[in-house]
Amino acid sequence: FEVLARVCEIYFGIVYITAIVGMLLITFSGLIHLGNLTPILEDGLKPVIKTFLKTTLTFPFGEMVVFTMLLPFLNDKKKAKIVCLGGMILAGINITITTVVNISVLGIGLFHRSTFPLLTTIGRIQIADFLERLDVLFMLYLIIGGFFKIAIYYYAAVAGAADIFHFKDQRKLAFPIGMIVLFGSITIASNFAEFIREGIGVVQIFLSWPFQIIIPSILLIIAFFRNRKKKTSTA
Repeated sequence: FEVLARVCEIYFGIVYITAIVGMLLITFSGLIHLGNLTPILEDGLKPVIKTFLKTTLTFPFGEMVVFTMLLPFLNDKKKAKIVCLGGMILAGINITITTVVNISVLGIGLFHRSTFPLLTTIGRIQIADFLERLDVLFMLYLIIGGFFKIAIYYYAAVAGAADIFHFKDQRKLAFPIGMIVLFGSITIASNFAEFIREGIGVVQIFLSWPFQIIIPSILLIIAFFRNRKKKTSTA
């Protein structure tokens, strides 16, 4: 896992440099219209809270529960708290900036209709009739981000299965679990629209909330009382 983490550090810089370049190009293209952001909170806080509970809480922030599988393998566990909190804050800032830029460029109507708003935004970049069609920036980000996300989930699945079935060598489970992932990726949905429908109607209700919110919360409460009991008994 350390090899994967170090490679991720390298690509972290590449992704951020690409994002900064993309932001500058969007700004210089004159695509940003801040008037598209108004009126702010037109319908009050209710839609914001509803969206947070329905989607944002589980995707993307709820998915960070996968990192709890990696905590036992850290060399310096004292840094886990600040790194996790820093990652959540940085992710929130990135999502906020990206959403603001997309709405400023596309408007709220096209932003809602677009499957990939950031791709649509980048596709509109045009400077001096020369620099245009920079969709590759989005595809670069998508491939890098998707690779590391899948790799972390895959590693967590292998480590978790090895722990449950008492395998001393995790590598023995890498191939069979990889085949399950491959088979599942092919059969889970026949097209993107079906994938989105299953993600919203099935995954969030039957998978995301139980595995990202409910079960981790119960385990956290149990661990809290266990540690409290141990401290009381030792004192």
